[in-house]
Amino acid sequence: MSTPSTALPLDLAALRRARDEIGDAVLHTAQWTNDPLSQLVGARLQLKLENLQRTGSFKIRGATLKIHRLIEAGEAGRGVIAASAGNHAQGVARAAGLAGLPCTVVMPRGAALTKIDACRGLGARVELEGDNLEQAAARAEEMARADKLAFLHPYDDWDVIAGQASCGLEIYDDAPDSTVAIVPLGGGGLISGVALALKLQNPMIRVIGVQTEAVAPFRRFLDDGSLEEVPASAHTIADGIRVKRPGRLTRQVIAAHVAQIVTVDDNAIAEAMVLLLERTRTIGEGAGVVGLAALMQGKVALAADDRVVCVVSGGNVDMSLVGRSIDYGLASSGRLMSISVTISDAPGHLLRLIRAVAALGMNIRHVEHRRGELHVPVGMTEVILQAETRDFDHQRELLQHFADQGLGVRNLLAP
Repeated sequence: MSTPSTALPLDLAALRRARDEIGDAVLHTAQWTNDPLSQLVGARLQLKLENLQRTGSFKIRGATLKIHRLIEAGEAGRGVIAASAGNHAQGVARAAGLAGLPCTVVMPRGAALTKIDACRGLGARVELEGDNLEQAAARAEEMARADKLAFLHPYDDWDVIAGQASCGLEIYDDAPDSTVAIVPLGGGGLISGVALALKLQNPMIRVIGVQTEAVAPFRRFLDDGSLEEVPASAHTIADGIRVKRPGRLTRQVIAAHVAQIVTVDDNAIAEAMVLLLERTRTIGEGAGVVGLAALMQGKVALAADDRVVCVVSGGNVDMSLVGRSIDYGLASSGRLMSISVTISDAPGHLLRLIRAVAALGMNIRHVEHRRGELHVPVGMTEVILQAETRDFDHQRELLQHFADQGLGVRNLLAP
């Protein structure tokens, strides 16, 4: 399925003009070749670290260009308003502040407190409305009409797409020999901009979008043009791309220039968050690391001579979730285990249990005793033990050791 590129209003010259307009407001972010990750995926891999961008994500690019052009056209009204779960709101708030415009952002009631505080810290007035982004957007559009504010759509706007394209222009400038670009896909603004910037300079490059398994309206789009309806209850730790209503404009670009769309689940996303932190010492939010997750899961077919750029689109993870996300990623990759072992409630038995764990080179993180509960026989105690391990084979060694000792053991993290 394809749409001729001539039908699209943005050419390479337009994208370059857009980049020049926002150059003072955005960073040309690092594009880092990572040798261990390259070995892991079997091809040269560069990470485009938009998590190091101002406001912590790529969103500042499109927001800055849109506000600049609204002001030029005399259409900024009494200020600007946007709806967002976090990153778009922060981008709009900063861009509006730099332009001296009043800014209102409408966020779902469940938005992370850190993102709400960040928007307020950037000078925005924050309204909490609705249970999801779609309800927040409806309220923002209503307020825009009533208060004569300019509404900034997070992705379905050619100026926003042109602003996001500056990320793709940087990718090409830093790695003109790239053969594959992997980009997170929510509403489609980022991938549309990146795809235009790359494909207009190198038609042979493959652009691949990544969605979450739970929220994947584009899942079959490239096959038959259909959009999948996303259940209202759908949940993912990649909240930045939890978009249930894709853009109309972005669909045109995706149909013309995106080669493949794949999905990853939350386990893979959490593992990618851990790996990024370990290998780059930077934090990526769930939505930001879906491309890396897809590579780790083998969702993208690569040749040994491919030269891959993976966009890490943001790092605004709610700090209250960081520890949980890391533990989730460690557990899903076999590096954290939690077991229940029933042993005799007599001196020396717990010591032998701990020595057995130590002998296998595991590090104990937490130990808990349970006595006197109905499921624990009299004279016995249940020990809940959490340990750091190398992988699932390492865990099986311990489970087998306890089984050989005739101990009742359960893996509490087993699916």
